[in-house]
Amino acid sequence: MPLTVAAATAGVARDAGVLRFPLPQNSRQVPQDVLQRDLVRGALQFGFEMGTGVRTYVSATLPYVLALGVLLAGEAQPALAAGVGFALGRAATPVLRYSAGTGEEWDDRLQDRLPLLKVGGGTVLALALLALTLRTT
Repeated sequence: MPLTVAAATAGVARDAGVLRFPLPQNSRQVPQDVLQRDLVRGALQFGFEMGTGVRTYVSATLPYVLALGVLLAGEAQPALAAGVGFALGRAATPVLRYSAGTGEEWDDRLQDRLPLLKVGGGTVLALALLALTLRTT
């Protein structure tokens, strides 16, 4: 668990701009029109392409840290919880964008808040991993 705490801390530093290091990824995004043509089919295509690695541009370090934690846990429950959380988060994005009515404004607001979301999410994960580490020692 100390390795995941260190990885989470490095991830927060990366997302905050303190450290610079590349992440392994296939830097191609799913085109915006996939979600605009048909919400249900677009969400399914989006999820399929992201989940299979066809398009895996990830702007934050948090998913990599979470994957490391799940791998090192070696149990089914953390993997299942991470998978469900990832699926819900990915499904929520196009639904929330569509619900906002004005997708472009929603995109602009998201871009403004993305740094806070990345650093905040990574910090929460780092603290949770630290708490788990302290609890098990």
